[in-house]
Amino acid sequence: MLKPAPSDIIAPSLQTTRTLILEHGRAERHYWHDIWAYRELFAILAWRDVSVRYKQTVIGVAWALVRPFLTMVIFTIVFGRVAKLPSEGTAPYPVMVFAGMLPWFLFSSILSEASNSLVTNANLIGKVYFPRIIVPSAAGVVALVDFGINFALLGVLMLWFGFLPSWHMIFLPLFILLAMLASLGPALLMTAMNVKYRDFRFIIPFIVQFGVYVSPVGFSSTVVPAQWRFWYSLNPVVGVIDGFRWCILGGQSALYLPGFLLSLGIVALFLWLGIAYFRRTEKTFADII
Repeated sequence: MLKPAPSDIIAPSLQTTRTLILEHGRAERHYWHDIWAYRELFAILAWRDVSVRYKQTVIGVAWALVRPFLTMVIFTIVFGRVAKLPSEGTAPYPVMVFAGMLPWFLFSSILSEASNSLVTNANLIGKVYFPRIIVPSAAGVVALVDFGINFALLGVLMLWFGFLPSWHMIFLPLFILLAMLASLGPALLMTAMNVKYRDFRFIIPFIVQFGVYVSPVGFSSTVVPAQWRFWYSLNPVVGVIDGFRWCILGGQSALYLPGFLLSLGIVALFLWLGIAYFRRTEKTFADII
């Protein structure tokens, strides 16, 4: 007598079935649910971008240390020694500069990595369905890896100068999230525009290069005249940088609350514009790209 195979006696309640439903507008209604459903694709793309970033490089991860260190040295000489701009309280000028460089490099790296992500993944975009917002979001993970390396370098720098952080450091994860949200809005906007207008890939480096000088990276925002400081916060990175310095330098750096709230509003506005424009143009990516 033949015995049934184990696969034939599995309880019906343990058997899983998947049904593909083709319905007009269904993908639109379940968009955010689909992002969670494709979380493994997000992880795969993020890991691929991180591995490619440091694969076949001469100095590898050390490149993430050399760039911010040299930038810190140049800004310290130019703004601290030549221009003789003040630091935040008694904080050493290099520590103050590096505390402002952390969020700026996170912001600029996410913007640069995400803006060209759809174009470089053109084959994937044209073959299968998935929420396209996963691609630029996964590209931003590379910036988080660089941020972790830079943060470790800041710790070494603070130990070198004998400057210890205060209890404000417990709020730093919130400002890291704020920096990511501040960059995600413009990144999604530029990513969608770059699909249709490829010359945007030349605009992004200009924005990054210009932004580092109009943002308080190499100097403290307290040097801005009082009558202009509120409007200076229309640059959303200003509030993010001030928040980082408030966390890292503690009582040495005061948080300008009106300007910080204005920066929060600008971050929310750009995030809404970026997501809205990306979602509106997403359907045409496969045809244009």
